[in-house]
Amino acid sequence: MKTEQQYFEEAVSLQTYMDKMETHKENSFLIYNAFEVPQDDEFIELLKEKQPHVLVITEDWCGDAMLNNPILRKITEAANINVRAVLRDENPELIDRYLTNGGRSIPMYLLLNVAGEVVEKWGPRAPVLQKYVMDGRAKLPAKDAPDFEEKQKAFYSQLMSEYTSKPENWLAVYSDIRSTWLPVLQLSK
Repeated sequence: MKTEQQYFEEAVSLQTYMDKMETHKENSFLIYNAFEVPQDDEFIELLKEKQPHVLVITEDWCGDAMLNNPILRKITEAANINVRAVLRDENPELIDRYLTNGGRSIPMYLLLNVAGEVVEKWGPRAPVLQKYVMDGRAKLPAKDAPDFEEKQKAFYSQLMSEYTSKPENWLAVYSDIRSTWLPVLQLSK
């Protein structure tokens, strides 16, 4: 069984992954070009000092990955740490180690220490965005309703618009990654 470090070593850089995207490339780069990492010396400095690696489990078709990956990329660039990406659908044995409520939800970010051990994970959504998605899904008609597909498509379209146009959503992602990883970085030797 491959370790997360072995997956990391075989993976492509997040930059290469994003450059090769097709489905959500334009929106992902819209966020990447607009998002600025907040002035946050403690988090970024700890990342610089500890030099963890980040392994991203992602897919091009995923709207959450479209939102989160460019923000993670900006964080890792600010800290000058290595981040690499693998595809979920090509690596079921890896994503199955990190299921969310029994599902293969992505993106999933694995924070690896210098020894290559997973010390923390993050994904697939910041809690405020999870609530927004769950509230939106709750308003959809039953799956067997004649207008379900139309309403679902409209909801996902609205969601993509919210993801790409609202900097507060980008900051929610940043803040949740920070609050998840910071305690681990502070405790690591």
